[in-house]
Order: sequence, then C-alpha cells, then structure tokens
Amino acid sequence: MSSSDHPVTGLGPANRPLPPIKSVKAILFDVDGTLADSDPLHYIAFRDMLVELEYNNGIPISEEFFSAFISGKHNSEIGVLLFPDWDQQRRDRWLDDKEAYFRRLAAKELRAVAGLKRLADWIVEKGFRRAAVTNAPRPNAEQMIAAVGLTDFFEHLVIGSECERAKPFPDPYLKALEHFGVSAENAFAFEDSPAGLSAAVAAGLPVVGITTGNPGPALLAAGAAFLIEGYNDPALWSKLEK
Repeated sequence: MSSSDHPVTGLGPANRPLPPIKSVKAILFDVDGTLADSDPLHYIAFRDMLVELEYNNGIPISEEFFSAFISGKHNSEIGVLLFPDWDQQRRDRWLDDKEAYFRRLAAKELRAVAGLKRLADWIVEKGFRRAAVTNAPRPNAEQMIAAVGLTDFFEHLVIGSECERAKPFPDPYLKALEHFGVSAENAFAFEDSPAGLSAAVAAGLPVVGITTGNPGPALLAAGAAFLIEGYNDPALWSKLEK
C-alpha cells in the first residue's frame, strides 16, 4: 500500500500542550461524544439492529466491541468491518437505517455534556472562531448540535464524508482551519475518540480528550494533551484561565 492508503499520523507532535490562550484564534469540536454523550445511543442502535440481522449468531455486540471497532469511525469503514461480504450499496442502506434509528433515540434522550454552555459562553466572550468537525452524517450532526442548543454558536460545520478523506485522516480538521485562515498553532480541539484524536493530532492541533465514551489511556495514546470528564472539569479551567 502507498502512504496515502493510511491515516497520516505524526504530522503534529503527540500530546502537544494547549497554546497560550492569548494566542488562540479558533477552537474546534467533534460532535458525537464531545458535545453530547451520544455513544450509548449509537451502541444501542448498532446492537439492536445487528441482533435483528442475527449478526454474530444473534449474540449482541458488547460495549467493548463497540468502543474498539465502531466508536469514532466513519460509516464507510464500519460497513466494511461489519459486512465484508456485502456490496457497498447494501452496506449504505443498512447504515442509513441505523442512523435513522439513532436520530429517533437522540430526539428523546440526547443530553449535552456537563458544562458545555459554560464553555460556549466563554468562547463567545473571548471572540474565538468555532467549528464542529465530525464524521457523523450531516442530518445527525445538525440534529445533535440543535439538541444541545449550539446551532447559533458554531460558525462552520465540517462533515468527514464531504472531505476527500474522513477522520482518522486530518482532512476535516485541516478544512476547518483553512476556512478560518487559522494556523494549527493558534487553535486546539476537543475530541472523545482515538480516531478523532488521531485526525486532530495529524492536523497539528493540540487536543483535549474528553472521557465520555472511551478509556483515558487510549485517548492519551492517541495524542491528547490532557483528559477531562466534562466541561466543568477543573483540569480544563486551570488551563483556560491562566
């Protein structure tokens, strides 16, 4: 395989610390698991639909399987992993149905990560540019952003499937930086999955890892500067209020 067949990793230093706040011009957010703890709903949707399909002889997938092989990955990658013998059209139809099921669950049960409004208000007060950068399909991303009350907060939304390459490649984050005309040295990101972290780190961004759905050691191994449990976490505000 050529190097273009693999995610670009190592373009930005792993575990790079956040830049001084006085030099920050933009803050970028993943959506699933970062704005709202949506991974449990994705897990339910995948679990239920795979059982209906009698995947794995009808034995429900575990949360560990979901975290290791599904969370944070683009649907095109997930489809090949789950259904290597299916044609792409059949994979796409099944995944579209899964996303519709997720949206029905999210409409009733989605909740913002604690402290999100506090952080959003602080970012607006500072005048930083802000974008959402996600592998979620556009209807999912727009629904989740609306559900947590941030439709008017985000100035730009980057969808992985609308880029040349989705996460874990850096393209979505590079596209957001280019949109604002901002260097990675003057920005940072929030991510909750190893795949998303790999993308942001590869784009040269420092990244705050949020442990809503994935284990902290995996996020640190993927390049997180430090970890938080939510946006009220003192570890975050000790950095922001320096």
